[in-house]
Amino acid sequence: MKRRFLSVLLAGALAVSMLAGCGGGNKDAAETTTETTDTAAEDTAETEETDTTAAGGGLIGVSMPTQDLQRWNQDGSNMKSELEAAGYTVELQYASNDISTQVSQIETMISNGCELLVIASIDGDSLGTVLAQAKEQGIPVIAYDRLIMNSDAVTYYATFDNYLVGKTQGQYIVDALDLENADGPFNIEFVTGDPGDNNVNFFFGGAMDVLQPYIDSGKLVVPSGQMTKEEVATANWATETAQSRFENILSSYYADGTELDAVLASNDSTALGVANALAANYTGPYPILTGQDCDKPNVKNIVDGKQSMSVFKDTRTLASQVVKMVEAVMEGGEAEVNDTESYDNGTGIIPSYLCEPVVVDASNYQELLIDSGYYTEADIQ
Repeated sequence: MKRRFLSVLLAGALAVSMLAGCGGGNKDAAETTTETTDTAAEDTAETEETDTTAAGGGLIGVSMPTQDLQRWNQDGSNMKSELEAAGYTVELQYASNDISTQVSQIETMISNGCELLVIASIDGDSLGTVLAQAKEQGIPVIAYDRLIMNSDAVTYYATFDNYLVGKTQGQYIVDALDLENADGPFNIEFVTGDPGDNNVNFFFGGAMDVLQPYIDSGKLVVPSGQMTKEEVATANWATETAQSRFENILSSYYADGTELDAVLASNDSTALGVANALAANYTGPYPILTGQDCDKPNVKNIVDGKQSMSVFKDTRTLASQVVKMVEAVMEGGEAEVNDTESYDNGTGIIPSYLCEPVVVDASNYQELLIDSGYYTEADIQ
C-alpha cells in the first residue's frame, strides 16, 4: 500500500486529495474536530526522489469517542502528532459520545479516501454496517483501546492489558487492606463503566477474579449488595452518574455510621464521582479508592489523599505502537502483535498488541507523571 510518486502530475493530484481530507464536509456534530494537514506542499521538482517518504503521505482516519474525558483528548492529540511525524495526513474527529455521529464520521472518512482507519468506538457493537463498507473497499481497521465487536473488518487491536488493569486494581485493595492477614470483615462497593464498552468486561472481570475469593470467605462484604456488572455500570463513564449512584449508596447503607473501607472504581471519571459523593455525604475514615487513566483532577486527589491509586496507561506508548502498526500495514506487511488468544470480537480472535499499565500512587506520581514529562507540576496544583 506504500505510495510512490513518479511524476509532477501525481504529486499535484495527491495534494488536491489531501486538501479534501478524509472526512471533510461533516462538521455538524458540536464536538467534531476536523484537522487535516497538507504534507504534499513540497517542491514538485523533488517528487521523483520521494520513494522513501513514510507511506507517501497516506490518508489516515482517526475516530475518537468524545472530548468530555481528558484521556481521549490526549489519545487523539498523541495519535495525530505521531502519525504526522511519520509522514501521514491525519483526519482526527471526536464523536461527542454519539453513536450516529461516529458512524457518519467514519462513512465520510471512507468516501473521501482514507486508506486506514484507527477507531476508538463508543459502542463496540454499533459499527458493523459501516465497517462492512470499509472491508468492501479494502480499508484496514485498527481498533484502538476499545475492541470493536461482531465485525470481521477489524484487522488489529491495540490497547493496554485491560484484564491486568482490573487485576492490578483488585490486588491494590488486597494489599492495602492486608486481606491475607487481617481478620476483617471489610466493607467494599463497586463502580465500573459503560456497559457498551467491551473493556468493562476485562476491567471488572480482572478485579473480581482477585476480590471474589475474599467476598466468598466473608472477609469482604458489600453492604449495598450491588455486585454484578449491570448493577455497578456507569453510562458513558460519566462522573455525574457515578456520583449520583454513590450518593444513594451512602445515604442508604452508610448513614448509620457504617464504615466504608474500599471502593473499586474502574477509572478516574467514575472515581471522581465517588470522591465527590464522599466529600458531601460521608464522615467516616476515608476508604481506599482505585482509578485508571491518571486524569489531572484524580492525580490532585491522589496527592491530597482523596484517591489511593490510578492505573497509568501512557497514551504516548499506545500511540507510538499504533503508528508502528499503521506503518507496517500501509507498507503491505503485518503489524507486530503480542496476543493472539485473548480478544475474540464475535467473529474470531483479533490479533492484538497489549501495552503494560503501571500503578501510580502518592509514592511515585512525581517520577512517572512529572519527571517523565507527561504532566507539569502546574497541571496538578
